[in-house]
Amino acid sequence: MIEASASPETPPTRRQLRRRGNVPVSAPATPVSVFTETTPHKRPARPKPSMGRRILGLGTVIAAPLLFVGVSLPVNIFYPSVELSPAVAGQGSMGGTDSGTQSFTVASSASGQVGVQRESWSVTSFAEVLKARYGSRNFSYSTTGNGSIRWPFPNTVPISSGFGDRVAPCRYCSSNHRGLDFTPGNGTPIFAIADGVVTESEYGGGYGQYVYIEHLIGDQKVLSVYAHMQRGSSPVSAGQVVPAGEFLGLVGNTGISTGPHLHFEIRVEGEYVNPFTWLKFYAF
Repeated sequence: MIEASASPETPPTRRQLRRRGNVPVSAPATPVSVFTETTPHKRPARPKPSMGRRILGLGTVIAAPLLFVGVSLPVNIFYPSVELSPAVAGQGSMGGTDSGTQSFTVASSASGQVGVQRESWSVTSFAEVLKARYGSRNFSYSTTGNGSIRWPFPNTVPISSGFGDRVAPCRYCSSNHRGLDFTPGNGTPIFAIADGVVTESEYGGGYGQYVYIEHLIGDQKVLSVYAHMQRGSSPVSAGQVVPAGEFLGLVGNTGISTGPHLHFEIRVEGEYVNPFTWLKFYAF
């Protein structure tokens, strides 16, 4: 006899268990969103502008274009051309009464149409100022070629540049000229202006070939300078005593120079003086 197996008992449903009161409470599988209702934030109401602020704002809007018009138009556009006389007559400087009356005229708007009259102008360079001031100086002189004090040449020769301010003739040339430039021509012989002692006779620097001679004239030490001579043309040497009219060299173009010339200087007690004025006073 085959014994029938008992059929497995069907598990109770949730509803049955709930009725029995044995259903465990479990969290839902799907999370539940929680919405919180919030009250929207309200901005505080702006206070209405006062009547004074409204009037001020309206006045600003009206005044701005009027101000623009006022500063753009000439003031005399609103007045005709009239002659005004003061009510009180002018008085003299000593308190007396002046018989005449003072008056002035207000121009009409038609005068504004003429425009401002300006004079023409131009720019003058510093070089042109110096040229106008020193370019026309008179360097005429006369000489006998003799005497104890004489010019460096026995006859008159042209002078291209005087003592003092000038237009610098080259990049490294001086604008404050401390000597006198004679231009008798390249190779012209140069002579000592007075008896003296040669202190320097060398070649080099801005003076090129140069000679310094020290003289005693009128109880003063006078130094005469001869520069830009031809290289090797000077026969004198330092320490040599030379008389007036001694040959010193030939006109050249050595050192800082723009052409053949003799740059001649006079220094009295170490101070630079105008050689042209000095020679005109002492030389024959």
